[in-house]
Amino acid sequence: MIQVKSNSSRELKGTAESLSGNKRKYIEVLLIISVFLLIAALLLIMAGLYLLAGCLIIVSATLSIMVIRKKSDINVEFLRSLEERTIMSEKKDDVITNFSHRIREPLNNLVIIADMLMESSLQKKQKELIETIIASTSNMVESVNELTMQSAENLSFVQRKAIKYNLVSTVQNTIALYNLKDNANLDFDLKWSENDDYDCLGDPIIIKQIILDLLSRIQSQVSEKVLSVEMTINKVSSETQGKQVSVFLLADKDISLISDKGTDESLASRLVSYAGGSYAQEKRADSAFLKILLPFVDPVEDIKHRIAPSIIGELAQKEKTRKNLKDLNVLLVEDNAINQKIILLTLKPLVRFIDTAANGKEALQKFGTSKYDVILMDIQMPVMSGLVATEKIRALESATDSHVPIIAITANAMLGDQEKCLSAGIDDYISKPFNPSTLVEIIKKNL
Repeated sequence: MIQVKSNSSRELKGTAESLSGNKRKYIEVLLIISVFLLIAALLLIMAGLYLLAGCLIIVSATLSIMVIRKKSDINVEFLRSLEERTIMSEKKDDVITNFSHRIREPLNNLVIIADMLMESSLQKKQKELIETIIASTSNMVESVNELTMQSAENLSFVQRKAIKYNLVSTVQNTIALYNLKDNANLDFDLKWSENDDYDCLGDPIIIKQIILDLLSRIQSQVSEKVLSVEMTINKVSSETQGKQVSVFLLADKDISLISDKGTDESLASRLVSYAGGSYAQEKRADSAFLKILLPFVDPVEDIKHRIAPSIIGELAQKEKTRKNLKDLNVLLVEDNAINQKIILLTLKPLVRFIDTAANGKEALQKFGTSKYDVILMDIQMPVMSGLVATEKIRALESATDSHVPIIAITANAMLGDQEKCLSAGIDDYISKPFNPSTLVEIIKKNL
């Protein structure tokens, strides 16, 4: 499938023009000659010179066929150029993703070790040195996060496999991703109804890309340090449009939230159109309003949740509330020995027992023979990935009333990675690098 890079639409247009510039002029000349020949043929018919008029019509038809062939050649050349550019873009994305993954692993170890050293008994000079390491590491983390943000803004849009996602979480994660920017200057007020169900089946990456593009567009028009942006999200239904995700944006300044120049101008408008949605923008004296509607499908209800008796669910909840960190049996699934050791050093003083697995297959085997309270799952592993292992664990649990929280600890931190994890059945997600206290809080939250 051909992909179109959001930040290269103008380049592609320029490429097409450069490829076909001379041929276009040639086609224009042929068309002009063909029209003149037809006009001349009509005049000759009016004068009764049918034979000569017929010859001119034949010549005009021949020129028209040549025009059609030349236009076909231009289209073929353009598609070939587009495909070549797409391959180059895909390779660039792969390089960025691979670099992000590779650099986050050692960065994570540096962050955790530095944190542990600061908690130990150090002399003043030693602490100063550690503080310098922490500051340098923080700068590297910010650079990697900025790279993630830039990659998110420039991702291509394609038709992806529909996955289950939560609309509120997706928007919250997108705002958090935007806040990774050094110059982020928007103050958000996110609103939704806590009584509604926001689970959807579709493509959350498109929603993220749309919002990120809108926020970048807003930021580019704001000179003040802070601009208030109110965002309201809902799920709506109508007889004509079906089920749709509704995103409202209200900025406290008269600015353009989305391009008024058509889909060629902004990524957000192209994505809305591509996804089969619609948008409406209104500018006021001191504010700007934008409403976006995108189609979605309700996810299939989990059979396990439908058949589980309520009393069992209540007992399971009570059991959860009684668990403390010191009583936990944890399964750590991590293929990198150094990463495994770092997490063990972090958690061993806090929990009762930690078992380890080097890949998803080994984790699945241990899950079948032992009882765990929490599973910490890496994603990118040999033999069997963390996503596949999670899906298989959830399939085994579907025949019972049990549910073990699975927390992804991964260096896969690009746009859409979190949604892929949650769609596979993972309960929570933490991307490397992270602080040890953050991991502990996420474990507590899922008990």
